[in-house]
Amino acid sequence: MKYITLRGKSSRFSFQIHARGLIITIIAMLSLFVLSLASISYGSMYIPMKDVFSVLILGVDNPTYEMVVMNLRLPRLLMALMIGASLGVAGLMLQAVIRNPLASPELLGVNGGGSAAAVTFITLTSGSLSIHWLPLVAISGALITAILIYLFAWKDGISPYRLILIGLGISTAAGSITMYMLVAGPSFLATQIITWMTGSVYGLSMDYVWTLLPWFVVFMSLSFFMTRHLNAQVLGDATASSVGQSVERYRLLILFISVALAGSAVGMSGPIAFVGLIAPHIARSLIGPMHGWLIPLSASIGGMLLVGADYIGRLLFQPTEIPAGVFTAVLGAPFFIYLLLQNRKQL
Repeated sequence: MKYITLRGKSSRFSFQIHARGLIITIIAMLSLFVLSLASISYGSMYIPMKDVFSVLILGVDNPTYEMVVMNLRLPRLLMALMIGASLGVAGLMLQAVIRNPLASPELLGVNGGGSAAAVTFITLTSGSLSIHWLPLVAISGALITAILIYLFAWKDGISPYRLILIGLGISTAAGSITMYMLVAGPSFLATQIITWMTGSVYGLSMDYVWTLLPWFVVFMSLSFFMTRHLNAQVLGDATASSVGQSVERYRLLILFISVALAGSAVGMSGPIAFVGLIAPHIARSLIGPMHGWLIPLSASIGGMLLVGADYIGRLLFQPTEIPAGVFTAVLGAPFFIYLLLQNRKQL
């Protein structure tokens, strides 16, 4: 059965739910939940699952377990979940509105712009101002970058090939700014910035969670309201206009939401590569082009990618930790080359 039909008792309302989309999204969320529990339980110190639940729900008379779970692993997990979900949904929205399977926050320079703005802010203030400003600064940098890319890439329309080339060029320029700030800034910030530049959730506390949470909730909620407009945007400007959509207005709004999601995420973790590219492609291969389900599924897959990358980075080379961004780059680079080969005729 492809659709599940739900009707009210009075039969005044009814709606259909795509069965495959519902089932696969539930499976993805359950898988993410299991992976999250494993991430909290396993590490340099093993904490039994029953004690994890006790600490999270009831509280246990074990200060060591409570410190490890509540102060170290839980904030790290929550940040990985929010950042991975944000990048996954941002990539999905960019691919839909630009109608380009290669579009993603890192390839279009959005991550680079947000990162450069965040590093500049940290360097110029010597880390003295509150971290609560970081998402706003990173979003501003990401927005400026997106506007520049759009302006430079426009020539009787937007060519996917030109968009990616200019995005990569501006991303390289943003990387140069980041490196300059690293060299010119205070030496005591150098280690923090270098770790941050590799893309990592290492050392992030609950202060970072509470800082990112409102931005995540607002822009992720807005993305769900855009599902109908995303479906129309994918069909092309003519079709979207024929169903009464203001094409340019919603295109700009969708771009703003996607840039804000990506910018706020990289402002906290640094430039984590390819999550925004991989997650939407996996989601579409599982359920097709239905954005009502693609958004939660891309968010779940993005969360799994980053939580999994951080989990592997903590366990694989103990006691040394490898930043999550290293593993997402190793996974994403071959996938990007594969997509380039698959879409070379369109480029």
